[in-house]
Amino acid sequence: MTEQGFFTEATSAEVVISRNAKAKDARLAEVMAILTKHLHAAVKEIEPTEAEWFEAIKFLTATGHMCTDWRQEFILLSDVLGVSMLVDAINNRKPSGASESTVLGPFHVADAPELPMGSDICLDQKGEPMLVRGTIRSTDGTPLANAKIDVWQANDEGFYDVQQKGIQPDFNLRGVFRTGADGSYWFKGVKPRFYPIPDDGPVGKLLAALGRHPYRPAHLHYIIEAPAHARLVTHIFDPDDPYIGSDAVFGVKESLLAKFQTITDPAEIKKAGFDKPFFLVEHDFILAPQ
Repeated sequence: MTEQGFFTEATSAEVVISRNAKAKDARLAEVMAILTKHLHAAVKEIEPTEAEWFEAIKFLTATGHMCTDWRQEFILLSDVLGVSMLVDAINNRKPSGASESTVLGPFHVADAPELPMGSDICLDQKGEPMLVRGTIRSTDGTPLANAKIDVWQANDEGFYDVQQKGIQPDFNLRGVFRTGADGSYWFKGVKPRFYPIPDDGPVGKLLAALGRHPYRPAHLHYIIEAPAHARLVTHIFDPDDPYIGSDAVFGVKESLLAKFQTITDPAEIKKAGFDKPFFLVEHDFILAPQ
């Protein structure tokens, strides 16, 4: 018996929470109280059979067994439940006018090479050529000089270089750039393709059981940093992608849609440094002062 009485169906959450009253960390106690309250409420609403509850435990066990040094199935579970994007939204509330963030994703490489502005990040020359350009500014419109832009993308088959060791060159479709005095940036790549999140584990089986696909729409990744400004982790997306309205991890935001324009004019092709039609993607980013 506790100060809250015996454990019953009616008092279950209160009794469990009371047992944590001596927690050394007040934040931990607060978090566990909220989780306990909502978990018990969900169980009461669902009224699972003991067999159903055991199936849930087996699912979580299988999720843990799927985790390795290079794969985190629990992060994937967080992603497909929309929790990763919710945590991102809470931790990256932006002032009016600032570019929105989205999830980092699992394929960022910290030591990508810094390249001269305008370089081609496609090292194997596979896929449809693309020119990406825009400007980095502060919320007051000031161009941000020497802003660091870390970019990476999947190839035309939907794979990142780290997924195809020995097939793609190391650091293929990755690069770090620095803006000039006017805050402008530009680089070359290839038009990315949609791709599935890893769906060969318990999270993939859950998606299939729910009638959901595992695909992410085509996108480019950015991490943008500038002195005295908040770091921005974001994507830009192809609005014409077949999965643009049903991203498996809920990462798409309307403000992050960028037109992928096909350029066929010979003069424009030559000016851009290509020898065939290419895609032009123009997107500006606004950083919030820190």
